[in-house]
Amino acid sequence: MGGGKKLGPVLGINAFHGDASACLLVDGQVCAAAEEERFRRIKHWAGFPELAIGYCLEASGLTLSDISHIAVNSDPRASWFAKARYALSKRPDVRLLWSRLKNAQARLGIEAQLLNADLPGQFAGKIHRVEHHEAHLASAFYASGFDDAVTISVDGFGDFASAAWGRWRPHEHKIEGKIHFPHSLGVFYQAMTQFLGFPNYGDEFKLMGLAAYGEAEDDRVNDLVTLTASGTYRLNLRFFRHHRERVPYVWSGGVPSVGQLYSEELEAHLGPSRNPSQPLNETHKSLALTTQKHYERAFFHLLNAQFDRHRVKHVVLAGGCAMNSLANGAVTANTRFERVFVQPAAGDAGGAYGAAALVHSRLGGNTRKLAMPHAYWGPEPSDHDIARAIAEVSGKLEAEGCIVRRENDEQQLCENTAAAISDGAVVGWFQGRMEWVPRALGARSILADPRRQDMRELLNTKIKLREPFRPFAPAIIEEAVGEWFERPQPVPFMMQVLPIKSSKTGLIPAVTHVDGTGRVQTVSRSTNARYYNLIEAFGRLTGVPIVLNTSFNENEPIVCTPQEALACFLRTKMDRLVLGDHVIVRR
Repeated sequence: MGGGKKLGPVLGINAFHGDASACLLVDGQVCAAAEEERFRRIKHWAGFPELAIGYCLEASGLTLSDISHIAVNSDPRASWFAKARYALSKRPDVRLLWSRLKNAQARLGIEAQLLNADLPGQFAGKIHRVEHHEAHLASAFYASGFDDAVTISVDGFGDFASAAWGRWRPHEHKIEGKIHFPHSLGVFYQAMTQFLGFPNYGDEFKLMGLAAYGEAEDDRVNDLVTLTASGTYRLNLRFFRHHRERVPYVWSGGVPSVGQLYSEELEAHLGPSRNPSQPLNETHKSLALTTQKHYERAFFHLLNAQFDRHRVKHVVLAGGCAMNSLANGAVTANTRFERVFVQPAAGDAGGAYGAAALVHSRLGGNTRKLAMPHAYWGPEPSDHDIARAIAEVSGKLEAEGCIVRRENDEQQLCENTAAAISDGAVVGWFQGRMEWVPRALGARSILADPRRQDMRELLNTKIKLREPFRPFAPAIIEEAVGEWFERPQPVPFMMQVLPIKSSKTGLIPAVTHVDGTGRVQTVSRSTNARYYNLIEAFGRLTGVPIVLNTSFNENEPIVCTPQEALACFLRTKMDRLVLGDHVIVRR
């Protein structure tokens, strides 16, 4: 990617939306990034990311006075023509228009939020508002390191659009097309998630996990989305409410929530919706399967149209729908793209990075260092911090019958941990800087033996306390991925589901989903040497260079601090906790 002039620090923020976050660029490179939820301890926290901004400043040794530019991944003034045309032609509920206007006004109040926040220094730079999908596209393109790619963003809605696309180069990019409100693949998928009894913000991954259990598609779902000859899609709006009624959206000061998106006509079409307390039956599983398959048909329809237009072998993806790892893993099998890169923080959190990267590029900055080979941009406690946290709960550890020791030899630490995993131990693994993504990538992970048939049930019932149909991820050293997976490719951020080779599924039942797939993470020695060494040591012991990896949490945001890791360890049935060089073992 091209060079450019040196610029001052650029702070990107995602505010007043789910997954509020901050990302700081210094000299054109990510210095720190984090989601607000990790500090507030509320999943998908929405509002102004004051604590995440504070962390980024502290990590860089800067104050607000040192920041030259702030980039916000939303521009409420965008798409005014489309908004006016819709309001005049469709005449929606006045309450719908008023609620959207109030949300837009909140997003324009960044200056006041900065002034009132408990942050060091006083900001005197310039605030740049970047259109929502342009921030998504920039986040995918610049993080990929590609010099030329088709860029595609698909989500629910942002700045009155649900999708955007174009062909990007380092300093040459524009949005070539959009899908505007009220049509949205994200709304389709979220509405069906709600219909199937998963009402919380972010529950779409539950539908993805359930889809593998469906045995036959229910063709009635196909009536909800229509594909167009131009390569786009449209909703059958009679099955939805968001375009004509005020659907409650809560985007500030806590847990984000979205009201019911589907209409009564959908229940007339598909039958009654599932109550969250109702057991899942074969109809629900078939609806989940069909929702996923029809989503993929529309998604690949859009991607193929862009390939036909540009004939470029690389495609990069962002937006909330780019969290659909099932579809992501099938891109090369269903399109003519040869390489796919998915932004590791594909949802709105990643828009903080995208907005900052785009502003840096527009101002003539060097874009060469914007690529993200890893996602370890969060807080990192010192050894002293870890030792102090352990001392604070020494009485509780003793009462639990725990042995605490320090292991100064890294190779021995990895070999001992690998041996414990191979003997059936469930290990909390807390190392280095926290991941800035929704997936645990070996910095804040729970690890276990993928060979054990009973491990999935054990983790779901005794530690994660979650639905039994949800799968666990295989983490594999990158050199071995072709031996174990079909369509092998680098997947460092666990954003793609790949088929496991049929000859291997019986060897790793704990990470093989019911459909023979796994949401894989390929681990590189160059980006996380300790994690790589652990998996490599496990491979030497067992012949399987894979560990089961799941996020270090228990129905809460992924742990951020040693105190939170210790608390999670103590209240669950984990056998071992490795905090940096400190090892805690339950007898």
